[in-house]
Amino acid sequence: MTFKTFLLGACSVLAFAGMASAETLTIATVNNGDMVRMQKLTDDFKAKNPGIDLEWVTLEENVLRQKVTTDIATKGGQYDVLTIGNYEVPIWAKQGWLLPLDNLGDKYDAKDLLPAISAALTVDSKLYAVPFYGESAMIMYRTDLFEKAGLKMPDAPTWDFIADAAKKITDKSGEVYGMCLRGKAGWGENMAFITALDNSFGGRWFDENWKPQFDSPEWKEALGFYVNLMKEAGPPGASSNGFNENLALFQTGKCGMWIDATVAASFVSNPKESKVADKVGYALFPTKGEMKNHGNWLWSWNLAIPATSTKAEAAQKFVAWATDKAYGDLVASKEGWANVPPGTRTSLYENADYQKAAPFAAKTLDAMKAADTQKPTVKPVPYTGGQFVAIPEFQGIGTAVGQQFSAAVAGQISVDQALQSAQQLTTREMTKAGYPK
Repeated sequence: MTFKTFLLGACSVLAFAGMASAETLTIATVNNGDMVRMQKLTDDFKAKNPGIDLEWVTLEENVLRQKVTTDIATKGGQYDVLTIGNYEVPIWAKQGWLLPLDNLGDKYDAKDLLPAISAALTVDSKLYAVPFYGESAMIMYRTDLFEKAGLKMPDAPTWDFIADAAKKITDKSGEVYGMCLRGKAGWGENMAFITALDNSFGGRWFDENWKPQFDSPEWKEALGFYVNLMKEAGPPGASSNGFNENLALFQTGKCGMWIDATVAASFVSNPKESKVADKVGYALFPTKGEMKNHGNWLWSWNLAIPATSTKAEAAQKFVAWATDKAYGDLVASKEGWANVPPGTRTSLYENADYQKAAPFAAKTLDAMKAADTQKPTVKPVPYTGGQFVAIPEFQGIGTAVGQQFSAAVAGQISVDQALQSAQQLTTREMTKAGYPK
């Protein structure tokens, strides 16, 4: 063997070894706009981390929740990075299902994360997930339709005002509907909105002894209000509409109002995506009379690493890249400041460029500050949360109740029947789970 042949062979072996050492991270994420945008920008990550490849599993949120929950509970190990909510993080961390994020790099400023968001992702002083975006809920409305109807939106409207305004701006013959709301069944779909609605009406899921409260006057009033509003001022097929479906309706000019996650604001105000971008106003989540309970919606989509991953070091590099300040700068340089993922960092809301580009920034921050997940209801409760109840059983119960309420919106059953079924199934499941504990 000549020296040249030996050298070429050695180089080939080294090249093969280099190829073999490349790690592929499998990332499970939701098909929301911010996550889709992130996937388009990952060339920046790959350039900085040439030894790491990315494989995406992008799913509708109900499907995502089901698949990642099944995988982590059975220790399936399909994924290296999970997109999960602040509902799952503390529960899964206590189960030992998530790895603590203790190697995010010297430049990662964890103290800059909004306190309410980081607190929900911290267990025993350790961070178990990092937020990609955070949100509360607020009203997005068509200023031109309000002006035409002679209406002026208060900064903090009541439900009575909202219902009256929705009916006045509805033009079904012109395919303009006064109110778009989630109707698709799921604990994180229709039940996110309906739970927040019930909180604002003074209701609660459980009393202090974990007895379900669907037979209470507050639930009957709240659900009846919701079903009637969708019947009188909602779009056809509302029982099938979730976040993405209502976003599409609003962007194409078919919604007069939409009450949903604050993160939607950057999409409805983006002239590249929304026909009504220059005609959108914002207001706080409505209240009921004098109670002033703003629904207490507080959510974040977060990136976490399951304990089953064998690629924790590479996975931490990715979650740090996707959630640090530099990623916000990257989005701003490519898409403009208005499209930077909101609701995670204090510095973003102190940024003059962001404030100027995002007319919804102040209202988003106000909405997040109005949320109180430690005291989500008017009456005392044994749980925390907001638009969810922070117990492991809620995922299954919430979806089952959501199916009943979706059927009520579709006109398949009455409000009373939906509430009766919700009371029965929740009582059964909570008894089976051993409550009160």
